[in-house]
Amino acid sequence: MRFFLDSDVLLDVLLERHPHFIDSAAILDHAVRRPGRAGVAWHSLANLHYLMDGGAEEFIGELLDFVEVPATGSAQLGQALDLGFADLEDAMVASAAVLFGAQIIVTRNTRDYRNSPVRAVTPREAVKLLA
Repeated sequence: MRFFLDSDVLLDVLLERHPHFIDSAAILDHAVRRPGRAGVAWHSLANLHYLMDGGAEEFIGELLDFVEVPATGSAQLGQALDLGFADLEDAMVASAAVLFGAQIIVTRNTRDYRNSPVRAVTPREAVKLLA
């Protein structure tokens, strides 16, 4: 199963945010064992770097060993704008997930993805689906 990672899942691991760390780390562990099945949006990595005040470069570099970043462009941004999300960043993730061919988006904010063409699940739900 191909899956797409929202930035909150990555932040859970990077910052060891409990109680979310365990399930989010399990998702990344799954991705490590199956390179190329997990995707993440280009802009999500930029946001991660920004939120960490430039301190996420090593983490991002390690992600690139097993996570794919689909090449998005104008068409995907147009699709994101058409999805009707309240948050454009989430719509951009959903559009990138479509391009990647993901069956699920792993996020703790599933409510924000109600209009997503790709089903959003929590890290805990994803652990069960990917087992």
